[in-house]
Amino acid sequence: MSANLTPRAKFATTLLRTAAALSRATGRGDGSVIGGRVGLIVEPRLLELLAEGRHVVLISGTNGKTTTTRFTTAALEAIGKVATNSFGANMPTGHTTALAKAPKAEYAALECDEHYLGQLLDAANPKVVALLNLSRDQLDRAMEVTALAAKWRQTLQASGAQSTIVANADDPLIVWAASVCPRVVWVAAGQSWTADSAICPNCGAHLDRFGEFWRCTNCGLNRPSPQWSVAHQGEAVVGPDGRRYDLNLQLPGRVNRANAATALAVASLFGVDPAQAAPRLSEVASVAGRYAKVERDGRHLRLLLAKNPAGWLESFDMIDPVPPVVLSLNAREVDGFDTSWIYDVDFTSLAGRKVVVTGDRRTDLAVRLEVDGVDFLVVDDIRAAIAAVPPGPVEVVANYTAFQDIRAEFNRVN
Repeated sequence: MSANLTPRAKFATTLLRTAAALSRATGRGDGSVIGGRVGLIVEPRLLELLAEGRHVVLISGTNGKTTTTRFTTAALEAIGKVATNSFGANMPTGHTTALAKAPKAEYAALECDEHYLGQLLDAANPKVVALLNLSRDQLDRAMEVTALAAKWRQTLQASGAQSTIVANADDPLIVWAASVCPRVVWVAAGQSWTADSAICPNCGAHLDRFGEFWRCTNCGLNRPSPQWSVAHQGEAVVGPDGRRYDLNLQLPGRVNRANAATALAVASLFGVDPAQAAPRLSEVASVAGRYAKVERDGRHLRLLLAKNPAGWLESFDMIDPVPPVVLSLNAREVDGFDTSWIYDVDFTSLAGRKVVVTGDRRTDLAVRLEVDGVDFLVVDDIRAAIAAVPPGPVEVVANYTAFQDIRAEFNRVN
């Protein structure tokens, strides 16, 4: 921990906290990015120095990182204080700020952007690394998904495999990347989106699927037997010894039950009794605005974030079947400027219900809905969208910057 920091690192940490506080005070954000940037300019090794002596878990994947990190933090808090980047600042600047803000925390649960996993393995020396899933995301600026899996595999192999890996047994890309490690705990976390893993990442042959099981008949890559899984009824996690741990989550959907299973698997490697950890997961009601419930003029909105095809598919699994749906799409720099990915999303499940479309690229989304035969209303912004639906429950699904715009409308709800 940070008790033995050098004078330079202590000075860098002080500047970091000051910059972060100024950012918050001026309404520019929570200060995680600018604070970490200032600190790392003064002391380039600050992340490494702040991580030294802590028990660290890194959590990475295309979808579910922030929620799984929040669940893992809740579970680890059963045994001590936890440093975490709970608002999703998942690059080294955010990690540095998270550690600086919790100098006495013995544990750290850090969400890690997929492209920075290697850097964090070197800097944070994690005890555990959780690998959730890989699928297409922001194709105009991100690495092709199979190439990213190959990068992870090379990174894990080169790291000397000091960490225990908690990995999704249902994602062939994750299995291939993690299989070079000697200590892997497999979780049956599911994979609703399979379009990016139809071909074996090891040899290029077609993958055969039989229910939950998958295999390559050419090279032998196959689904490993999971030690952790979600019970078929979906309201419990089953551990390696067959014991069931009941879930009473506030967060909706199959994917969040899978995220909970991963969090319990991670926490158990730190010595947390899953029976003690599981009830703590029910305390998580929203995550940086995700799943938050807000009210405006008699409309009760639930906010869902969906950044890519797999995320939209999971969101449609979560929404209630009756209420109106507001869809919001932007294409700013952090979203990726190319919106062609929306043609990978099946919107037909929304047919027959009231759908309102907004966001910077609302006309792109309107054309996509027209192709799928879904009736819709196009409006200028979230205020107009709220006015366009009757009082009562409303489901809101938005991609990243559209989601942040909606959060801003509701005072940065968390």
